[in-house]
Amino acid sequence: MDSAERVVNVEYVNESSVNVEDVNEFDDDLRPARTGTVFNGTAHVVTAVIGSGVLGLPWSIAQLGWVAGVIMLVFFAWATYYTSALLADCYRHPVNGKRSYTYMDAVNAHLGRKQVYLCAVAQYLNLLGTSIGYTITCATSMVAVKRAICFHTEGHDAHCHVSNIPWMIVFGAIQIFLSQLPNFSHLQFVSIVAAVMSAIYSTIGLALSVARVGIRGSVLGSVWGTQLSPAQKTWSVFQALGNIAFAYSFCMVLIEIQDTLRGPPKSAPENITMKKATGWGIGITTAFYISVGCFGFAAFGNNAPGNILTGFGFYNPYWLLSLGNICVVIHLLGAYQVYVQPIFAAIERAVQSKWTGMKLIWFRLISRTLFVIGVTFVASALPFFNDINGFIGAISFLPLTVYFPTAMYIKSKGKSKSSTKELISIWVLRIISGLITLVAIIGSVEGIHSSVQGTKLFHTKN
Repeated sequence: MDSAERVVNVEYVNESSVNVEDVNEFDDDLRPARTGTVFNGTAHVVTAVIGSGVLGLPWSIAQLGWVAGVIMLVFFAWATYYTSALLADCYRHPVNGKRSYTYMDAVNAHLGRKQVYLCAVAQYLNLLGTSIGYTITCATSMVAVKRAICFHTEGHDAHCHVSNIPWMIVFGAIQIFLSQLPNFSHLQFVSIVAAVMSAIYSTIGLALSVARVGIRGSVLGSVWGTQLSPAQKTWSVFQALGNIAFAYSFCMVLIEIQDTLRGPPKSAPENITMKKATGWGIGITTAFYISVGCFGFAAFGNNAPGNILTGFGFYNPYWLLSLGNICVVIHLLGAYQVYVQPIFAAIERAVQSKWTGMKLIWFRLISRTLFVIGVTFVASALPFFNDINGFIGAISFLPLTVYFPTAMYIKSKGKSKSSTKELISIWVLRIISGLITLVAIIGSVEGIHSSVQGTKLFHTKN
């Protein structure tokens, strides 16, 4: 895929037709002036990074224990910020200053076309897998609201089993409407709302955990985590490392976010603004991750559920539990768009390059609708897809989050200008990330194997 030019709902302007008084309406690439700020960028980052996976962090820390769990959360926060900062410096070409509009544009500009194909496979598999996973997760939260009400009225031992599939269809129908937003620049309000929702449901999960610890008057959890057989402990640790690593990952949409930010002469260079937004975004994310993960582990100990809001570690207050899950739903409605918009952009770029002058409005309506329908169908058919998504995330983590950002940075700066300390840091990060990717792949394969046994297609019940 050649990503040299973005053509999604953008009015192309002939340089000779731009009047002097209109110059403020366009950026240096003669596209409508970008208006994003540090605040907007931070909202996009928080929306992209914080998913409902934050509610599963108590389980991950339970597998690793207090020491290793907290160390891993801090390490991956640093690693994500470090590689994101390097990637932000690759938004413009080091020689001609030309912008990269997508992640693959940056790879193509710095590393050449040969590496674009590997990037395309990893990036679009990750984005597609995430959209399917979000559909499943959102339906699970919708069902959890209904089950919370059922448990409140019928008792905790009632059989409150509800199918996820109707709720996946509802989620898909809403996404068909939201998917008609032309591109990332139209998602600012959606991202702000989604970021607020993620803060609310994370706070609810945190508050419920703190209350549970306070009522009991003691902290659960062991220093080294769950006490399992050597084989089971190995699989659980592998899966926990993968969950934490992928919980921070958002590099695959960083360039698209950066392309919405205001640049010179009206503001600071885009890479500076993006680094500030990334710093705030990762900082907010890490605060929530450590708080929810640690207090959830303290509340449930080694028996922490996979999701503290949908796993029914709590039953009361049911209205607060329901509110938390509603916030998860609203957040994922926006986060879904953050991940599918780059896919839409790539499809429409390809069509526009082949059929120059084609009006995209009808193509956009049909293609995006069919895409959402397809994603919803797969989510409904494969109730264990989150395990598959873990595998997709595992194989794409190393290239997208570590290898390409560091390789592009070294190429743009030049090896001769990179300090020995900097190069050593990059290679140490690559090696550690490679090992974690390997063990996460092994853990995901084991998870898929366990989930497939006894599972039927189109048969999802909580």
